[in-house]
Amino acid sequence: MTVEFQAAIHRSETHGAAMVGWAYVDVPYHIANQLKPDYRQAYRVRGEIDGHPFSGLSLMPKGEGDYFLAINAGMRKALRKGVGDVLVLRLEEDKDFVIEVPEDLEICLLDDEADLMGRFMALAKSHRNYFINHINGAKTGPTRAKRIAMTVEAMAMGLDFGAMIRLDKARRRSE
Repeated sequence: MTVEFQAAIHRSETHGAAMVGWAYVDVPYHIANQLKPDYRQAYRVRGEIDGHPFSGLSLMPKGEGDYFLAINAGMRKALRKGVGDVLVLRLEEDKDFVIEVPEDLEICLLDDEADLMGRFMALAKSHRNYFINHINGAKTGPTRAKRIAMTVEAMAMGLDFGAMIRLDKARRRSE
């Protein structure tokens, strides 16, 4: 089912320390319930925002059945919209959302007896996506290789993405 509605962009100030400063739109219960009835966890949506297509965005619960959809800086720039502006959204559940593991990462994770690929695949899709986006965001080959090595090490140590980044920052500070 597809739903269409309008919503203003807000800036988070109270949704928890990790989300302070995020820009988002509210998706009220009566709309979210049409997309995925009686569901109270995060899930992926696709559709259009002001006519710009998107897929794989996470619709996250706020409580009381309401949700929010983060609108990052790149999206706001493409839309030419900011906090307070109203967007026209057309949403549907993204049942086809798949996170593809890059071949070079897959080779590294499979080349180990510790079942690192199993550990990686045991992570929630969204958590695997943090690692994959970090790797795919590298602008040079050496940076990509370093990020793959960091990911392999994180799986060996049982670290999530945030812990991996904090470990890397701590190591760079101590050099």
